[in-house]
Amino acid sequence: MRLFHTSDWHLGQNLHGQERDFEHACFLTWLLARLAERQPDVLLIAGDIFDTVNPPVKAQERLYDFIVNAHEQNPLLTIVMIAGNHDSGSRIELPAPLMRRLRTHALGRVLWLDDGVLDAERLLLPLPDAKGDVRAWCLALPFLRPAEVTGPTLGDDYLKGIARVHERLIEAANRKREPGQALIAVSHAHMAGGSVSEDSERSLIIGNAEALPASLFGPSITYVALGHLHKPQRVNGEERIRYSGSPIPLSFSEIGYQHQILEINCDGETLTSVDTCLIPRAVNLQRLGPAPLAELLVQLKELPNVDLLADPDRQPWLEVRVRLDEPQPDLRNQIETALQGKAVRLVRIGAEYAGKGSADGGDDDAALIELDQLSPQELFSRAWQDNFGTEVDEQTLSDFATLLREVQQESEQP
Repeated sequence: MRLFHTSDWHLGQNLHGQERDFEHACFLTWLLARLAERQPDVLLIAGDIFDTVNPPVKAQERLYDFIVNAHEQNPLLTIVMIAGNHDSGSRIELPAPLMRRLRTHALGRVLWLDDGVLDAERLLLPLPDAKGDVRAWCLALPFLRPAEVTGPTLGDDYLKGIARVHERLIEAANRKREPGQALIAVSHAHMAGGSVSEDSERSLIIGNAEALPASLFGPSITYVALGHLHKPQRVNGEERIRYSGSPIPLSFSEIGYQHQILEINCDGETLTSVDTCLIPRAVNLQRLGPAPLAELLVQLKELPNVDLLADPDRQPWLEVRVRLDEPQPDLRNQIETALQGKAVRLVRIGAEYAGKGSADGGDDDAALIELDQLSPQELFSRAWQDNFGTEVDEQTLSDFATLLREVQQESEQP
């Protein structure tokens, strides 16, 4: 059996106010071509299909057009997609009855039956090969929100609730499968030890207090297709537990590696290979600085001029990071003037101010601080330090994490 593992499409995403529809269209066209070339049995989309819980109409059209085109191209292809933390689980599931006619399964939520019994059947999906024989079972694990795994009959511990879902679903899968059938898990979660892209991945945890252990996926699981972390990586070096990463760089912090999908091959219950398929970058992201303003203006004037025959949609996105000693009221005007006629699209100017030397005569070259790049927990920790003169304790950080999750959950309701 052959599977494609993808995740974190983030359809509808804006980069500092600039839409990325052209880049997503290029990726989906490329993916259709790879599906036609390699003829996998299954396509997995491991969450964060959309960038927001209320995605723009164009983003939804992109997804559904892709599903129809993929089905028309290969009517035997099975597609499994789950909701991520950026998605609305109910929105993802809304067209599920129609999508099943296109051999597409959409799972956005976990449900419980009476007396705290997990409704495992809806999360277990048969994966047939081209001949129609079930060669594997998919364990679909959408992003698990606290309200879905805690409560009067389930208890108040979020991590224990997540572990309970995994244990019961794996038990149900092991009962259902027949000898020679693989178990393929698709999940949207932050696994312990994973490398995070700070600028674009909405925080699920504070520190590693809620990172999930790889031990949740026991040896009976042939392969774990993960979503949420945008950088392709193995979890604890395990070949069978992988993040495929996002198909395009979703922030300037993601320009240092090539994006990819993964091709998974199984022989019965055995994982035989995991191969990388690199995604061509339709639009480059370019970052200049941090550097003093005078130095940056010289670099900007040396950028290539506009080629009138080139496609303007392929002009790189540009971020300029300026190191300042004092505010510059006409900073944007100076930068935009230097960029006139240049083949780039300016999307962001980051002004960074050198910190003051420490009171005890420490290093005068203090680290630069850019407030809009700090995570909520970092801002909270800094505010606590400034107000109370001590580092915030673990219990307070945990309480802050709970409040942050509740606020995010409320904001994500459609």
